[in-house]
Amino acid sequence: MRVAVLGLGLIGGSVGIAARERAGAHVVGWDPDPEVGPVAREHGAVDEATPTLVGALAGADVAFAAAPVDALGELVADALRAAGPDCVVSDVGSVKSPVVDAAYGDPRFVGGHPVAGAEAAGVAHARGDLFDGAVWYLTPTARTDGMLYQRLYKLVAAFGAHPEAIEPEVHDRRMSVVSHLPHVIANLLVDLAARELEGGAPGIGGSFRDATRVAGANPRLWAGIYAANREALSDQLDAAIAQLGRARDELRAGGDLREWQEAVARDRRMLLEERAVGVPQRELRIAVTNRPGVVAEIALALGREGINISDMSLAPSWDATQGTVTLWCAADHADRATTLIGELGFPVA
Repeated sequence: MRVAVLGLGLIGGSVGIAARERAGAHVVGWDPDPEVGPVAREHGAVDEATPTLVGALAGADVAFAAAPVDALGELVADALRAAGPDCVVSDVGSVKSPVVDAAYGDPRFVGGHPVAGAEAAGVAHARGDLFDGAVWYLTPTARTDGMLYQRLYKLVAAFGAHPEAIEPEVHDRRMSVVSHLPHVIANLLVDLAARELEGGAPGIGGSFRDATRVAGANPRLWAGIYAANREALSDQLDAAIAQLGRARDELRAGGDLREWQEAVARDRRMLLEERAVGVPQRELRIAVTNRPGVVAEIALALGREGINISDMSLAPSWDATQGTVTLWCAADHADRATTLIGELGFPVA
């Protein structure tokens, strides 16, 4: 397999290392900064670096666009123009709707977002285990080529990640509350403390350090993320402001916030509960007509219900008019998955 990585920073470099070490791929990298390529090769992120995007995509089976979100749409569009007809193009951005729109429904494009990162930036800090156990969101559409989706899905799984299908709009709402809003609030906490404690203060508690760990992170990158997801993030800010207002009113009225604290403690345990590993799996075989979007339709239907596909395989008929989608999911989700797939009109064996 030949993999093109377009943008050789921390994430792009880690994709390259994982592809080389875990999927046995030949990785060709390109970066707009010509000085980055040799560093990436020395670090083991690519087998070869090319000075042109077109050169990186020549003969590629899979391409990953890795750039700041405000540059991803243009990079994906350029990649699709240069990629071959059998190359699946994806990205690694944390905002999906603008990138999916930039692909103009091209069946070769599947948006992606690995929920992984590190404090340091740059290809010199890239590592092949960065995606171990991480959710890797994929955003197939009704036009997505099923075989190309399968190729990307299996490659991402080979990296050690858990691929999960999701609609772009749902993804962006989810990220606005679990990723983007925390950055905004961390910035706010630092801003308030700096104004209150002019000149600094000794003995700042660990809770403040924990809550502000991401404050001020990579200003160019995060300003672009805020702008790209402005609608969903604005909605979450409205909700946060309303919650703060209720807490303020309760305090001023002499209320007891213990029940709120206890409820939040329960919710946090639920939200951060680790996914079960090694759970029994069940195989589902689905007879489908071979048409664009059928794999995406099944994957998204299960994803909306929180049913993760642990593996999948496609087998078209000899005349390519029909086929069988075989997938595996947790055994205790299999009956629900069978019902959902049946409601789409596909028989399950």
